[in-house]
Amino acid sequence: MNSFSPTEDTIAAIATAVSPGQGSVAVIRISGSSAIEITKAIVHIPGTHDWSTHTVLYGYVTEADQTMYIDEVLILIMKGPRSFTGEDVVEIHCHGGIIAVQKILERILDIPSVRRAEPGEFSQRAVLNGRISLTQAESISELVSARSRKAAELAINGIEGNIQTTIQSIRQRLIEQLTEIEARIDFEEDLPILDEQHVKNEIIAIKKEINDLIDNAKRGSWVRSGLKVALTGKPNVGKSSLLNRLSKQEKAIVTDLPGTTRDLLESEIVLEGIPVTFIDTAGLRETKNIIEKIGISRTKKTLIQADLIILIFDYSNGWTSEDESILKQLPVNIPLLIVGNKSDLKSNQSFKKVPKNILEKENLVIISAKTGNGEENLINYLLKKCGSSQTHGLDIALNERQLDLAKSTMESLENINKVFDENLPWDFWTIDLRQAINYLGELTGEDLTENLLDNIFSKFCIGK
Repeated sequence: MNSFSPTEDTIAAIATAVSPGQGSVAVIRISGSSAIEITKAIVHIPGTHDWSTHTVLYGYVTEADQTMYIDEVLILIMKGPRSFTGEDVVEIHCHGGIIAVQKILERILDIPSVRRAEPGEFSQRAVLNGRISLTQAESISELVSARSRKAAELAINGIEGNIQTTIQSIRQRLIEQLTEIEARIDFEEDLPILDEQHVKNEIIAIKKEINDLIDNAKRGSWVRSGLKVALTGKPNVGKSSLLNRLSKQEKAIVTDLPGTTRDLLESEIVLEGIPVTFIDTAGLRETKNIIEKIGISRTKKTLIQADLIILIFDYSNGWTSEDESILKQLPVNIPLLIVGNKSDLKSNQSFKKVPKNILEKENLVIISAKTGNGEENLINYLLKKCGSSQTHGLDIALNERQLDLAKSTMESLENINKVFDENLPWDFWTIDLRQAINYLGELTGEDLTENLLDNIFSKFCIGK
């Protein structure tokens, strides 16, 4: 268990997104021993009222001199431990926008006994007070940032404790093996001989489970982070047309970020639960235009960072030396799909204009961005690349921090193989086994330091 506890400070922050003209309601959250007294000091509530836990009050937040109202509000009271943080919590629900919510927060922070919350501090207090586990807190953050339904489903499973339960079960099985081994070290003469093969088999089975979690984490990263697909090719081959064709699918469109033809244009769609961001680049060509040079420089950077590159050429005109030149400039370590566009303009001789080595490539799709012919083949290729078939039945997926610890656990368990092979004494079995248990404890939050917790929650948004 953790040997530290949260501070006694009372903290406050805006808990909802704030934007002018957006959002009819905003929420300000206050947590700590002074939460209720602070709220009483800034509000006027008409008539009689009861500040009992889990009640809602109606009133007004007033200016410091109490001569003017700042906003009309609802006040939700949750006394600890029956609150998100386990402390006394008050939520002030006011009108959205910017001015009213900011003025109310300023009014709260003017009181000496309260300070502005750090990023993720409410969730951190919830973990430290035992209201939720560390993995549940991380899943809440992932739900807030989910970009697809599948990502939200994974986050909900984490909030329900599926990750915590799975890891704790594995950790407990390792603890049982460690206990049996240590008992033989201390009381070997008083206990029956330990079945070494049983221990080996159990560790092998546990390694398989952890390895499955590692594989699932890779698939989960597709669901959470999505796929970056860079579109490139010479001018006027239909990069923007293809981008528009893909992004206008009714089942898929999520966002559309504007740009210019000399800059990067992004559009995000969701294919079977996996976000795919298409980046229409400026293309690769020789130019003396300063602005175009900047665009091409950005293109090269984008290509290196992409998960997949789509090289588009004009199928109606055939494969040209310029297309070949672009192909040779592409990074060799990034998967490539070649797309022949404008198939609606093709003549009977079009295929003869494309070299045999290009036509015979498995990663070639012929399409018309204008008519949509061949679009299904392109989407099927993308789905295959996304690994969408591999995400069906995916229930839990470790995040990056958890994945690193799972990999470290595997390394420790792999080291035990050397102990097996060399028939070393029981003492040697316990070293890596204990380290594996510690890694899993860190993953679930059972073995953490305050600095590590601060680092984890600093990545959360303020107010969460």
